[in-house]
Amino acid sequence: MKLYSTKKIAPDVDLKEAVLKGLPADNGLYMPYEIKPIDAAFWENLPTYSFTEMAFHVAKHLIGAAISDADLNMIIQRAYNFDAPLVKVGDYKIVELFDGPTLAFKDFGARFMGRLMGHFLKGNDKEVNILVATSGDTGSAVAHGFLNVEGIKVTILYPKGKVSDIQEKQFTTLGANITAVEIDGTFDDCQALVKQAFLDKTLNEKLTLSSANSINIARLIPQSFYYFYAYKQVENKSLPLYFSVPSGNFGNLTAGLFAKKMGLPITKMIAANNSNAIFTHYHKSGIFEPQRSVQTISNAMDVGNPSNFARMMDLYNNEIEKVRAEIAAYAFNDEQTATCIKNVAEKYAYVLCPHTAVGYLGMEAFVADNNINPAESNNIILSTAHPVKFGDVVEPLIGKKVEIPERLQNIINGKKLSIPMAPDFTTFKEWLLNK
Repeated sequence: MKLYSTKKIAPDVDLKEAVLKGLPADNGLYMPYEIKPIDAAFWENLPTYSFTEMAFHVAKHLIGAAISDADLNMIIQRAYNFDAPLVKVGDYKIVELFDGPTLAFKDFGARFMGRLMGHFLKGNDKEVNILVATSGDTGSAVAHGFLNVEGIKVTILYPKGKVSDIQEKQFTTLGANITAVEIDGTFDDCQALVKQAFLDKTLNEKLTLSSANSINIARLIPQSFYYFYAYKQVENKSLPLYFSVPSGNFGNLTAGLFAKKMGLPITKMIAANNSNAIFTHYHKSGIFEPQRSVQTISNAMDVGNPSNFARMMDLYNNEIEKVRAEIAAYAFNDEQTATCIKNVAEKYAYVLCPHTAVGYLGMEAFVADNNINPAESNNIILSTAHPVKFGDVVEPLIGKKVEIPERLQNIINGKKLSIPMAPDFTTFKEWLLNK
């Protein structure tokens, strides 16, 4: 598998280098040279495949001979011991992507990436140090994704008192090769410390530093898996196929475009934004204008300059008409999102997280605008996270507590293990060198 940079300046690389480096030197994003349709045998056998069997064939098709079949199968088997069921909610279907250990869709990417990096690091004489700044969910997904992966240590920096209790427990109770550092400051302070570490000459001479950033191609490849799996679960595959995707950094939607290039018969993608409607404005005007992000109740989508926009433009040769032909775009504010959570709970006894609610609104708007009969189409919404992770938002809207899944209850009861630290780079650097 050969990959190039979207900036077309940095040299081409193989999958191993792309995964371990994360980003090209020209600050573009890595893209595979070819995304071909999957052969007919895959589609014939899809109804009988388990999730892991299907994921193996999709991954193998994309990465080719970069990894042996036995190693790839082992990575996938170890990454995915949970499901992604398709559930009917009203006129639409929601693919539930929150059955993993951290109750969020990021588990699909982080667990695959952790095991893939571990595979590529076998035989290395140096330990790799993954540095991550988080405001909540990224830290937990990366922590669980890299837990006990040989040759890798993970350091997660998070702002003291600024993540939910559930989120904090998800990455501070694990121990093993996961260390949580509680910074007495803001998320920006955490991010600044991580960035300074990657630029520090002494640290880079003495340590092998890497990142588990969501724009790494190893996080994107596995996100295409659940598009195929959702399609596998629909009853009438001859009907038009629509996916509504809650969109922030656009990794999820780009993975869907990968799936479409591999032959998944997607009729249209729907990009559902919150008030950070950068892509929606681009879709209408043809002009991409990044903005400072604004805070919303669907906070994981609060992105003012979506990184994966570069990959999308690369796929469409920067031609807005091609984008409009395959992607619809909508944006919704917090009031609309809250009303959707309340209404869906009342009508269908189903609780949406705020991000999934934005996806639900996107599907509603698209169906109404195009006079689509839901009974004569497959209308699928990608979920983002279990609503329990956003109980402070959701519970007042639905008038009751959200039940905590058993696997999360075990984490909540765990002992918090974290290292308190001031937002001072000299202190952080010294700790990294001596830990």
